[in-house]
Amino acid sequence: MNWFYDMAGLTEQEFWILAGIVVAAGIVRGFSGFALSALIMATAIIILPPVELIPMLWWLEMSASLMMMKGGWADADRKTAYGLVIGGALGWPFGLWLTTSLDVDTSKAIALTIIVVLAALQLTKIRLPFLATTPGLYGSGVVSGIVSGLASVGGMIVALYVLASDASARSMRGTLVLYLFLSSIMSMVIMLSFGVMTTTSITRGLIFALPTMFGVFLGQQLFVERFAAYYRPFCLVLLCSLAGAGLVRTVLA
Repeated sequence: MNWFYDMAGLTEQEFWILAGIVVAAGIVRGFSGFALSALIMATAIIILPPVELIPMLWWLEMSASLMMMKGGWADADRKTAYGLVIGGALGWPFGLWLTTSLDVDTSKAIALTIIVVLAALQLTKIRLPFLATTPGLYGSGVVSGIVSGLASVGGMIVALYVLASDASARSMRGTLVLYLFLSSIMSMVIMLSFGVMTTTSITRGLIFALPTMFGVFLGQQLFVERFAAYYRPFCLVLLCSLAGAGLVRTVLA
């Protein structure tokens, strides 16, 4: 069995800890439609550095997206998903450019603070009407692209935008699934251009795709009508928790 761990570039203990992490993150992704990468990045960083996690996560996100794509495509608000992807594509290059001229930790702290504040406002049922406009749609996409290139938290911005709508839980979840699938295609092009998608990353991605898919399957079983009323508050609390934890790590780093 040692050859298997060697192929993944991990010790036996690291392998099984990472397997447990991706199953747990898959469960959350299966229910909420997002947060897979954020949860893994927040916990698995004790095992692998971000530069190795990010390309591996692409395979996990894609496997989760393919599992959820059928329902996501049918339930999604496609106009919203397409608008967010277009905006994100426009914002990504600017975000990458900013990484060369600004302090990333400071920028990440600002982005995470904004997410915490806006999510908290939604939890207290304070309406954010500007998000319901066409400029708000494309503007949210551009901002998500900028902070993705700058601080890798763009998915949270998109989730926040989608959760601000009056759509049903099924529609919000489907829109997030469709957005993540389409944005994954764009991010693969970017990673290939930067040369970060290595053979080891591909191997790890393919190995951990299976436990991720198992977790997603379990999470999908939780997405039933009787839990629909809890979908929005669960996702907003999840956003606050992830952003808050990231903010603490950034400040203490």
